[in-house]
Amino acid sequence: MTINGWIQILIFCAIVVALVKPLGWYMARVFEGERTLLSPVLIPVERGLYAIAGVDERREQHWLTYAVALLFFNAAGFLLLFLLQRLQGLLPLNPMGLGAVAPDSSFNTAVSFVTNTNWQGYGGESTMGYLVQMAGLTVQNFVSAATGIAVAMALIRGFSRASARVVGNFWVDLVRGTLYILLPISLVYALFLVFQGVPQTLSAYVDATTLEGGKQTIAVGPVASQLAIKMLGTNGGGFFNANSAHPFENPNAITNLVQMVSIFAIGAALTNVFGRMVGNQRQGWAILAAMGILFIAGVAVAYWAEAAGNPAFAALGIDGGNMEGKEVRFGVALSALFAVITTAASCGAVNAMHDSFMPLGGMIPLINMQLGEVIIGGVGAGLYGMLLFVILAIFIAGLMVGRTPEYLGKKIEAREVKMTMLAILSLPLAMLGFSAMAVVLPTALASLANQGPHGFSEVLYAYTSGAANNGSAFAGLSANTLWYNLTISLAMLMGRFLIIVPVLAIAGSLAAKKTVPASVGTLPTDSGLFVGLLTGVVLIVGGLTFLPALALGPIVEQLAMLAGQTF
Repeated sequence: MTINGWIQILIFCAIVVALVKPLGWYMARVFEGERTLLSPVLIPVERGLYAIAGVDERREQHWLTYAVALLFFNAAGFLLLFLLQRLQGLLPLNPMGLGAVAPDSSFNTAVSFVTNTNWQGYGGESTMGYLVQMAGLTVQNFVSAATGIAVAMALIRGFSRASARVVGNFWVDLVRGTLYILLPISLVYALFLVFQGVPQTLSAYVDATTLEGGKQTIAVGPVASQLAIKMLGTNGGGFFNANSAHPFENPNAITNLVQMVSIFAIGAALTNVFGRMVGNQRQGWAILAAMGILFIAGVAVAYWAEAAGNPAFAALGIDGGNMEGKEVRFGVALSALFAVITTAASCGAVNAMHDSFMPLGGMIPLINMQLGEVIIGGVGAGLYGMLLFVILAIFIAGLMVGRTPEYLGKKIEAREVKMTMLAILSLPLAMLGFSAMAVVLPTALASLANQGPHGFSEVLYAYTSGAANNGSAFAGLSANTLWYNLTISLAMLMGRFLIIVPVLAIAGSLAAKKTVPASVGTLPTDSGLFVGLLTGVVLIVGGLTFLPALALGPIVEQLAMLAGQTF
C-alpha cells in the first residue's frame, strides 16, 4: 500500500460526502412534490405522462396496491425485453446483423435487467444490436433504478407518517425518480463521457488495419448513453464484454473517478433524504456512518491483499502487488477501490477481473454482497436494506433492556420483525441453496475453470452476485448455460422481490401506527452508540450466515497460498 493510493481513496470519499446534502436536498424536494429548478420545464411533461397513463397524481396507494402496481410494471418490462431479444434479427438498428438471442439467455438477461442486477452471460458487442441496447437494456437501467428509489421512498413515508393508510403512489414515484433525477443527471453525464472519448453512434462497427497488416473490427455504438445510467443507477451492465476495463467505456483516470463517484452518489444521498423526511438529518448521517465504517474496512482489506500480492512472486523478487487481471492505467489501489465500490453499491461494473484477485481481496466483494449490499447499496435498495437491519438492531436492543423496541417514534412489533426476517433470510436461501446444488451437479461443475476452493468461490460468487442484484462475476465461471441461466435468474428474482414485498408491507404497517413521543428509556438512534450497534448487527448476522461458506472458499485458499499451494 502507498500514500498515493490512500490519497486517491480519501479524495473519492470526500467527494461522495460533499454530494450527500445538496443531492439529498434536491431529491427530497422532488419526492415531496415541491418546486425545483427543473420544475418549469418538467412539470408539463410529468402531467402529460399522467394524463396518457390515466394516473391521478393526488391519489395515493395502500402498500398492497403499491406492490401490485410495481410487480405488474416489472413483469411488463420483463416481457418486452425478452421479446426484443428473441426478435432481434427482424428489428432495425442492427447494423451488424446480429441474430436472435437464445431463449435461456434472453430469459436470464430480461430478469437480470428488470431486477437491476445486469448479470451478463454474454458479450455485449457480439450479442446485442443497437435497438436492444437502447430500447431494452438502457430503458430498464432507468426504470429498475427508479423502482428501487420508489420502494425506498415508500418505506421512508412509513416512518415519517402517522395513522396513515397510504404510502405514496408508485406511478408518481417512478415518474419523478426517472424524470427529475435519473434523466437530467444522465444527460449531462453522457455528454461528459462523449467529451472524454466514449463512443455514441449508430454507425456500424469499424474495420481497421493493424500495423502488422491484419484486419480488426472495432466495436462502437451508443455507448455513452448506456454507460451513464448504468453507473448512476447502479446497474452495471456493460456495452462491451470487458465492461469498465474497456477503454471505450472507461478511457482515463478522470472517467474512472467520475464513474466511482456516480455509483455511490444517489445511494449515499438517499440517507440524507431519509433524515430530512423524518425530520432529523442526524438519523440519516448515523445510517451513512455505519455504511461508511463497513466500506472503509472493506477497502483497507482489499487494498492490503492486492498490494501484498502473491508471496510466491515476492520470493522471486517480483514486487508491485497483484497486477494480474488489472488495467495498468488504474493500478492496484484504484482497482481494489472500484471492486469494493461496485459490490458495496449493487452496481456490478468492473475495471478489473475479480477472478484474478488475491483470495482475501476477492473475499471482500463477496462479503459486501452477502451482507445484502447495504453499504450504500443499489439506488434505493441500499437504504431500505439497511433500514431492515436498523429494525433488527432496534429489536435486539429492546430485548436486551426489556422494553418494546421503537424507532423514530414507531413501535417495532411482531409484524415488522417477521417481515424483516423474511426479507433478510431470502438472500442466504438463494445464495447458499443454489451454490450447494451447483457444487454437486456434474452439469454445473462442467462450467468451472478452476478446481478446489477457488472453483467453489466462482460458484458462490455467481449466486451471491445474482441474489444480491449485483451482476459482477468471477470470470472463471462459464455461466451462459441452461443450468446457470435458469438458476441465477431465480436467485435474482428472489433477491429482488422477496425483499421488496416485505419492505412495502413494513412501510404500510409503520405508516398506520401512531407516533409515540420519546421518553427517558428511548434508545437514541442518532448517536455513536447506535452506529456501533447497527454495524455490529450487520457483521454478526452476515458472519453467522456466511462464514462457513467463506471458510470453504477464499479463506482456505488464502491459507493454502501461504503454504505454497495454488489452484
